[in-house]
Formats: sequence, C-alpha cells, structure tokens
Amino acid sequence: MRPSAARRPPQARRAPLAARPGLRIKSPDALLAESGTDLDGNGLTRSMGLFQVVCFGIGAIVGTGIFVGLSDTVAHAGPAVLISFVLAALTCIFTAFSFAELGGAIPVSGSSYSYAYATLGERTAFLVGWCLLLEYGVSVSAVAVGWGQYLNELLGSLTGWQLPAALASPPGDGGIVNVPAVVVLLLAATLLVRGIRESARATAAMAVLKIAVLLLFCAIALSAFRDGNLTPFAPEGVAGITSGASVAFFSYIGFDAITTAGEEVKNPRRNIPLAIMICIGVVTVLYCLVALSAIGALSAGDVADKPAALSLIVNHVTHSAVGGGVIAFGAVVAIASVVLAVMYGQTRILMSMSRDGLIPRVFARISPRTATPVANTWIVAVVFAVPAAVVPLDVVMNLTTIGTLAIMAVVNISVMVLRRTRPGLARRFRVPLFPVSPLLGIAFSLYLIYGTGRATWLEFAGFLVVGAVVYALYGRRHSRLRTAPEPTPDEGAQSSEEAHRSEPAPLS
Repeated sequence: MRPSAARRPPQARRAPLAARPGLRIKSPDALLAESGTDLDGNGLTRSMGLFQVVCFGIGAIVGTGIFVGLSDTVAHAGPAVLISFVLAALTCIFTAFSFAELGGAIPVSGSSYSYAYATLGERTAFLVGWCLLLEYGVSVSAVAVGWGQYLNELLGSLTGWQLPAALASPPGDGGIVNVPAVVVLLLAATLLVRGIRESARATAAMAVLKIAVLLLFCAIALSAFRDGNLTPFAPEGVAGITSGASVAFFSYIGFDAITTAGEEVKNPRRNIPLAIMICIGVVTVLYCLVALSAIGALSAGDVADKPAALSLIVNHVTHSAVGGGVIAFGAVVAIASVVLAVMYGQTRILMSMSRDGLIPRVFARISPRTATPVANTWIVAVVFAVPAAVVPLDVVMNLTTIGTLAIMAVVNISVMVLRRTRPGLARRFRVPLFPVSPLLGIAFSLYLIYGTGRATWLEFAGFLVVGAVVYALYGRRHSRLRTAPEPTPDEGAQSSEEAHRSEPAPLS
C-alpha cells in the first residue's frame, strides 16, 4: 500500500507552487516599499511634472523609427504604409491601456519587469527584464546607428564635407565602425549622470523641436502631393502590410519608458497614465501625417530603402539642399533625444532588477550627490556602444521589435492577473472594455510577432534560452526574496506616501 502524503518525509514532499524559486511573487506593497532608494539608503527625487513626462515620452518614441525606419516600412508595404502605421498603433493603444493602469497602480522604475514580478513570478519577471535589454539597450544601439546617417546629411548641407562612410555608416551599408553612434551614446550618458532635472529639461526642449521639424516637413511635402503616387496602394498585399506593420512598430517603441520614471514623477498615479495616453495619440497622428506626406511627394519606389529619406524628399521638392539640411538637423536632435530617454529607461530597469538581487548590486547604487545611478549609466553606455558601432541596423531592429512585442503580451496578461489577485489595489486609471482590450493587445502583439519572420523567431528563442540560463545560474541564487521578508502593506504605503495619496475619481 502507498504511504499517504502526510507520512512522506519532508524532503520527499513537493514544494507548493509559491515556494518554488521561479514562481516567487513580489507583491505591489513590497515593490512600493523598496522604491526610490538603493540598498544603502541613497534616493531618487520626484522632480518631473506632467509636461516633462509627456515630453520624455515623445522624446523616447519619435526618432530613428520615423526619420530612418520610414523608408524600410515603405519597402515592405508601399503606399499602404499608412495602414501599417495604424496597425502598429492599434497594438500600442491596447497595450498602452494596460501600461497606464499598471503604471498608476505600481509607480516604480521597474516598469514591465516589476509588473511581471507582481503577477507571474520571478522567472518570468527576469525574462521580461532580459527582453527589456532588447527593447531599451539594444534599441538604443539601433537609434544611435541612425544618428550617424543624418549627421552626415547635416554636415554635407552645412559644409559640403561628410564623414567617410566607413566611419559613419553601419556594417552592410558601407561602414566598418559607426563612430557617431558611439559618440551620441557617450554624450547621453554624460547628461544623464548630471541629474534627472537637467535630463528632463533637455529632453523637453528636444521633443518640442523635433515635432516642429516634422510639421515643417509635412508642410513642404504636402505642397508637392500627387495622387498618382498612392497607386498601386498595396503592391505586396496583406503580407506586405503585415511585415510593414512589424517594421513600423519599431517607430512606437519607447512609450512604455514613461513607466520607468515612476519613482521620479510628481503625482505618478495621475501623471503616468495621462502621459502615456497623450503620447500615443500625438505620435500616431504625427506618424500617419508624415507617411502620407512622404509618399504623396515622392513615389514609394523612390523612398524605399533610402537613408535619410525625409531630407531626400525635401531636397526633391525644394530643389535645394537647405530644406534637407533643416530636416537633418531636426533628425540629429530627435535621435539624440531618443538615445537620452531610452538609455534612462534601461538604467532604471537594471536598477530595479539589481535592487531585487537578480543582477549585480552595482546597478542599484545611486550617487548621493546627483541622485542618479552613475555606475549603471556608464556601464550601459559602454556595453551598448559596441553593437551600435559594428552591428547592422536591420538585425538590431528585428530583434528589438520581437522582444518588445513579447513584453507587451506579458503586460496585457499581467493586468488581467492583477485585477484578479489584487482587486482592491488603488488604481487611478482602469483599462476600458476589460478584459477585451488586453486580449486584443495580446492578439495584435502575436500577429506582429508572426510578421517578423522565421529567422527572427529563432534568434529570439535563442536569446530567451540564454536568459533562462543566466537566471538559473545567478538570479535565482541571489534573489532577495530568498531571505528578505516582504514589507507589510503599511510599510509599503508609508514609504511611498505620495504614490499612495488619495485621488479624485478614476480617469476611466
């Protein structure tokens, strides 16, 4: 006769699910209790208001994706690039609802990593953080690569001289080492370590400038609009639109970086959801207007796969290099602001993971003088300068896109899980049409993942396997949840008084 479960020796009994290392949950109260400081007590400061957060979001989104990536999207979809941008926007909108709810309920720097930790367990959270290396760290390399192309365009307009292609272009486009990409990363790190107030002001100024430049482009391009350039509208059919949407999605990457500022935003429960919604609306309208203007002024065949396409179009319309020089200047500023904002997001993600013990402690250290993670910032700048210098842009973009889409699917799952496990958690914003919206967000994310292609799927699968090994060898063994008791809800509320203070009626 089989012995009963009660008579089995302790070592033979199976551990409950919650006790298994990979399934450990870190409650929202614990996340909030530990927010704002490093393990030595040095803290971040809440200095960003709503306007600065919106500018930070626009700064993180608008850059290489539209100034450089537009021509790649047109190569896939033709004039139907408009539909590709709308499809990518729909994916972002549904997921943005989930980010807005979670960002207001758990306003911490960990963003989607912390949301997964609070809902799906430690192993999933680590893999989300691992994928965030693609969304933030690797994407900042891709953005920096595009900066060199427009810098050369600007130098040519102003002086007639350009950097040699071997030093200013990515490998595969005639380059050997992309020196400007390395320079912009190091400049961004220099500004970030000075303090969040200075970084926020610089990002706000650059965001206003690049919106003005894109509106100027639209005004110039629309003056030469030709209906005939819109036919045939979808030369590659639905397949072209889908693959174009997967490429266009890269242009929207960055809106979730707003949630990484959760510990440095004033009144985060109100301002983070509002900023996400405002950014997605502004950027979608702007992108569709730019795409329509570009294709109307110059045929899809002439735009496809052209570096610095917007400058090319303005030069064609004005028959002068001056207008293109203005657009190139706007692109140089725009792409630099993306590098700044996305690098900021990456450092805050790593800071949160380090605070939890899943990566080395050096990433969590905050300078008492500047209230910024100085060592973390310089490590990120130096490490990701390498792919920026020597990796082809298309390889970086494809991996970044699929990694971000996977994160978005997880965030939509997380918002549904947290509604079930913590229904009483304070939420300033609630996802409308729940649970339809997060389910649609998951569906759109999987649809665009399908459009990235088999080669990208295999590369991403290999990337996840490496992440799982890193977690097993380091993260699981050093996790603070192994020994540190979780703070009580009262301690969590007390340490995050501003994030928990009472609010008026929900936004939706």
